[in-house]
Amino acid sequence: MRNSEEIWRHVDAKKDRFIALSDRVWGMPELCYTEARSCAEHVATLEAEGFRITRNVADIPTAVMGEAGDEGPVIAILGEYDALPGLSQEAGVAEPRPMAANGNGHGCGHNLLGSASLLAATAVKDYLAANGLKGRVRYYGCPAEEGGAAKGFMVRAGAFKDVDIAISWHPASFSGVNEAESLANTRIDFTFTGRASHAAAAPHLGRSALDAVELMNVGVNYMREHMPDGARVHYAMLDGGGVAPNVVQARAKVRYLIRAADLSELTPLVGRVRKIAEGAALMTETSVETRVVSAVSNLLGNAPLEQLMHDNFLRLGPPNFDDEDRALAAKFQATLSKEDIAAAHRRHGLKVEPGKALCDKIVPLASEGSGGVGSTDVGDVSWVVPTVQARGATCAIGTPFHSWQLTGQGKSGYAHKGLVHVAKVMAGTAIDAIRAPQVIATAKQDLRDRTEDTPYVCPLPTDIGPALDMSGSA
Repeated sequence: MRNSEEIWRHVDAKKDRFIALSDRVWGMPELCYTEARSCAEHVATLEAEGFRITRNVADIPTAVMGEAGDEGPVIAILGEYDALPGLSQEAGVAEPRPMAANGNGHGCGHNLLGSASLLAATAVKDYLAANGLKGRVRYYGCPAEEGGAAKGFMVRAGAFKDVDIAISWHPASFSGVNEAESLANTRIDFTFTGRASHAAAAPHLGRSALDAVELMNVGVNYMREHMPDGARVHYAMLDGGGVAPNVVQARAKVRYLIRAADLSELTPLVGRVRKIAEGAALMTETSVETRVVSAVSNLLGNAPLEQLMHDNFLRLGPPNFDDEDRALAAKFQATLSKEDIAAAHRRHGLKVEPGKALCDKIVPLASEGSGGVGSTDVGDVSWVVPTVQARGATCAIGTPFHSWQLTGQGKSGYAHKGLVHVAKVMAGTAIDAIRAPQVIATAKQDLRDRTEDTPYVCPLPTDIGPALDMSGSA
């Protein structure tokens, strides 16, 4: 218990600096691989705290690593700072009010994610120095989680090859250990090329690339009935062929995101989508080219680390929200549907408690939740390093992620308290692991057991690098 209280004091001693960092990053929302200012803010903080800094990790301009300490186990704490398009929103306003039309916004809370992780790493650094302990703590500033698979490229480049354990977290409605469940996925751009012509005078001479995209979409929609239950397929039009309907569109591009429970399930599904694209090209007498943009693996759990983190949650208890926090959270919760709120409870195996706007408990470790599952590039890290993730309560219960409501709560008092709370959990987990080498050993054995029959295979094609231009214009 003494160790816990000491590491918590190290977190509290510097929390204001990192709350301010989170707010600054919230105010400069940058998309996948373009997080130059946000990354610079993290680099400046690493410099001020005396970390040894490695820039351009894996040749990614907005990836950074800061290290402190020497010898002993290497503890990685992972942070993120990318935003999302179209989710601009004024802070603290519980109605849609964008700060900029069609502007970016931190609708997944990554401003909080990076700052809390860096706060935890700083507290660990200070604790090691104060107690003369051997050990190295690393903060990995990871860009482009929202579709860019940056951590996958970092894994492929060997950025984690000497790491003993990895710790991360994500904002959520409730506090507790994150269930290690996510979908493997692949993003692929399909570019169709046809032949332009006058759509009225000589339509028979044209071959429409836009028709090919539409036929592909229809074919994939029919495929949905015949996919594994947990698989998902989404698409976005990147280039519809222009704005002139009197020209047969000679070029069109669509991006597909294909998800499945794991890589063994994903690979054949990707093959089927490719066949549908080829069929659409055949039907329209166009040609199709494909470009893999990114790919991530599913998450692997780690029982010893999950128990270690859960113990830290129980020692710390839930976040200490106050009446002012609950009043603002209630305003945001009033904008949500009953299903939003129920879904958040189901996800953590909890019963709905009407009228409760903020988390006041730690989700049990054995809780069996249900509901939708997303994807994360932390998955690739978890295949090569024993990895554990926390969920930190930073928003009104039921808040859908990738929403204006989440952006609007990103600078709230309760988001700040959740940031500090989860930083204490991560820092405590790191110190417990350093002080108990046998935990690290059992965590590594757990990973070996999970990968013995299915060793890690990077889902990224060897001939592609990070898609630094994720706009689709490349």
